[in-house]
Amino acid sequence: MGHPTNAEFLIAFVIAAVAGALVFLHADRHGIKHPTAWACFTFLFLAVGLPAYLIHVRLMRSRG
Repeated sequence: MGHPTNAEFLIAFVIAAVAGALVFLHADRHGIKHPTAWACFTFLFLAVGLPAYLIHVRLMRSRG
């Protein structure tokens, strides 16, 4: 596996940034605690952060 090109890095960065922004907007709108922390976690660790956020939201909804 070689080094990523500048274009590949930019695409990955944009995808992570958009996912983080969407998580922040969703968390803020639905009153989930610490929306900024969730957004940062999703941006930095997309493969772990996004599924963790979705599981957290689902658990919060099931609790009522």
